[in-house]
Formats: sequence, structure tokens, C-alpha cells
Amino acid sequence: MKKLTKSQKNNLIIQKLQEMYPSAGPELVFHNPFETLVATILSAQCTDVQVNKVTPEVFRRYPDAFAMAECPEEDLYALVRSCGFASKAKNIINASKILVEKYNGKVPNDMDSLQELPGVGRKTANVVMANAFHVPSIAVDTHVFRVSNRIGLAKAKNVEETEKQLMKNIPQEKWIDAHHWLIFHGRRVCKARNPLCKDCDLQELCDYYKKIKKEI
Repeated sequence: MKKLTKSQKNNLIIQKLQEMYPSAGPELVFHNPFETLVATILSAQCTDVQVNKVTPEVFRRYPDAFAMAECPEEDLYALVRSCGFASKAKNIINASKILVEKYNGKVPNDMDSLQELPGVGRKTANVVMANAFHVPSIAVDTHVFRVSNRIGLAKAKNVEETEKQLMKNIPQEKWIDAHHWLIFHGRRVCKARNPLCKDCDLQELCDYYKKIKKEI
């Protein structure tokens, strides 16, 4: 492959990811901004598969912020305990109370307001902005951080800097989709412990592969 500029390489990586995962999208199941918020809070350090197992009953019993704000913490925790920390139940209920008190039960569609809610950091806020309101944003979870830095879309030591570099290196109109492409690639090919480099269609563009090529 001929020598590419950084911009050309980034564009080829994005093009290739799009070709590899044309149907990529959220693997969490939700139908409105409130469900998006709750499911994303539950997904912290938990698999989407597990979250999707518990949320149907959660949303059946507590379909909106008004119902959730009245939920006893122990009742919600009993439903979501398989998703990890007890603090998740507390945060969801307290966030719902704020939604009722400040926003008439609706989830706000700006980053600052979202991050003021319990249990909502920048990553969660970005997910809600992108998936609930279709606002261009890139949520950097463990998969996005690992894959983007391995391939070379970013060269950063933390998620904040990775997000900034991805926003610079990826066209804004593709931010939302690129987030999903990178997650799909991380879960299916560029795994944390045993990346399937031999089977990866990004070999010739990947910085990580160039480093380990001799070993495999």
C-alpha cells in the first residue's frame, strides 16, 4: 500500500469499518429517551445482553420518570441486581426525581444537564445524546478506546483525549455510526485479550498489527 497521509488513512479506516459493519447500531434495547437513559446507566461495567434481560420488566413496571421516581430503591435493585452495583438503582431513582422536578419528567437533550444527573458521566451523556436525540457525538467506552488507539484513529492515554481526537479525525456526520462500528469491531474481532488480527480486514491500516506482524 502506498504511503498515505494521516487524513487519507483515517478516511480509509472509517470507510472500511462502514463496509464491515453496515448494520451496526445500539445493542441495548430502548424505545424512548427515558429508556435510553436507564439502560445506559445499567450498562456501565455490564454487558448489553444482561441489561436487555432485565429492562423489559423494569420498563413494564416503571415506564417513565414519574413512576420511577416513586419506586422504592430495594424494589428496583431486586430487578437490576444482576447488572452490578446497588448504586445503579439509587442513581436511576434519584435521576428520575430530578427529571420530574426540573424537566417535567423529560430527559434533557444537552450535555451539561445530562451530566448533572446521578449516574451520568460524559460517556453515558454522549450515548443518550446520540441515540435518543440523534445529536452527533462519540461515546468512548472500553471498546472504542481500545480499538481506536490500536488502529491509530487516536493516540491517547485517556478517554477524554481519545474523544477529542476521534471528533477531529472522523467526519461529524459519521460520529454516531463510527461509535457503533468501533464497538462492533471490538466485540467481534479486536478483542481485549486475544484480538483476531489474522482475520481482520483492517490489517494493512492498523498500527497495532504492524507492531505484532512478525509475531503472528
